[in-house]
Amino acid sequence: MKALIYLCEGQCALEDKPIPEIVEPTDAIVKVIKTTICGTDLLILKGDVPSCKPGRTLGHEGVGVIDNIGSAVTAFSIGDHVLISCISACGKCDYCRSQMYSHCKTGGWLLGNTIDGTQAEFVRIPYADSSLYRIPEGADENALVMLSDILPTGFECGVLNGKVRPGSTVAIIGSGPIGLAALLTAQLYSPAKIIMVDIDYNRLEVAMRFGASTVVNSSHGNAVDEIMKLTNQQGVDTAIEAVGIPATFELCEKIIAPGGVIANVGVHGTQVDLHLETLWDRNVTITTGLVDTHSTPLLMKLVQSKKIEPEHLITHRFKLENALEAYRVFGDAANTSALKVLIEI
Repeated sequence: MKALIYLCEGQCALEDKPIPEIVEPTDAIVKVIKTTICGTDLLILKGDVPSCKPGRTLGHEGVGVIDNIGSAVTAFSIGDHVLISCISACGKCDYCRSQMYSHCKTGGWLLGNTIDGTQAEFVRIPYADSSLYRIPEGADENALVMLSDILPTGFECGVLNGKVRPGSTVAIIGSGPIGLAALLTAQLYSPAKIIMVDIDYNRLEVAMRFGASTVVNSSHGNAVDEIMKLTNQQGVDTAIEAVGIPATFELCEKIIAPGGVIANVGVHGTQVDLHLETLWDRNVTITTGLVDTHSTPLLMKLVQSKKIEPEHLITHRFKLENALEAYRVFGDAANTSALKVLIEI
């Protein structure tokens, strides 16, 4: 089969690999139909994810059809159309019983990290019964690809952790795919105002189309002043950090209102300063976490009912044989205006 392989820092290639086989009785083999590229895949190519070794098939998102199942798989049958979760969960350990599937003692983020991933014609899914979701007949599979990772990430790590509530004021720092996923799902809770912050005018225009109340371009250097003015100098009740660099987290620290929540979603690769000298008396909560995907069944219902339409995040489409070009386009989003790229197998 064809698979996109991580070779070394800065390099990947489309190569032939054997079709994966059942290893454990809880495994399923899925024939991938559609997949996508995540910002985390770019971090792997930068060499920032040491757990991902050269030779690994990339990717942790997608939809497909079950091609084979292990003897212990009871929830699915060969031929079922399924959504692949970015998190593999045994469903039995202490963390899984607490719905902290990302910390599963034998699972978590495996696909495209410590085992071969979804940017291939076939993929082996551990713990299939608790790591796959059956796709209802007639569902939009393009939209559902967005439920493998970014939509539950924005929802769980941003909106739910950030305690977005009716009438509240929310700032989402970063208008990329994760920030926009947080924007789409924050509206479920009827906040009074959602302020989107980014340095890219195109992404801010997209944010307005997706329902933002107002936008702030932080490249001008006065984002704090603009946000404080928009909130009558009070700050925001929820600040969702969806970039993963020191400057954006520190921006959240400066705009959070007393009693507010800073919900970190971004993947930080360098040290960030925590300014307790200004925050110590402000009753601020800071949350962190990797997505657990416990919200996936709920989000599937919302997508089916058209309450959320994540397919609008897809800006480019490619075939697997053009996966290297897909990576180029996605990695050069400032010039290509890419949000999510869909790869069809």
